[in-house]
Amino acid sequence: MGRIMGIDYGRKRTGVAVTDPLGIVAGNLATVPTHTLMQFIIDYIAREQVERIVVGQPTQLNGEPSESMKYITPFVNRLRKQLPDAIPVVMYDERFTSTIAHQAMIDGGMKKSDRRDKSRVDAIAATIILNDYLQSIYNQPDIKAL
Repeated sequence: MGRIMGIDYGRKRTGVAVTDPLGIVAGNLATVPTHTLMQFIIDYIAREQVERIVVGQPTQLNGEPSESMKYITPFVNRLRKQLPDAIPVVMYDERFTSTIAHQAMIDGGMKKSDRRDKSRVDAIAATIILNDYLQSIYNQPDIKAL
């Protein structure tokens, strides 16, 4: 089993999170300039076994794709071409992750000046996307147990 990587894609910066090697717990990895993201992922995969990549899919409240998808879709297509077939890239709904990240920073007692650092928000949002994804797959009923 390998790590699962979570990505909160942004036009300027992208938050990246990963799980532990067993794919159980997610944590912040980095916030990288988006123009260096592809190389960052390729370098990371060369060092660590990655089983899957989860990219946040921004969706409006009505379920329609957000305006950001016009930047994310081409990135996901390029990523799928760059990666070995053994590493699937999946999209996962990221509604409200930035809001949740801000609230987590407040709840954690982070100073207002530190909360203004958008790179921290991006990294936390990537972790939230990945944690939500993990919860969704672990909460699926086990068909074998039925």
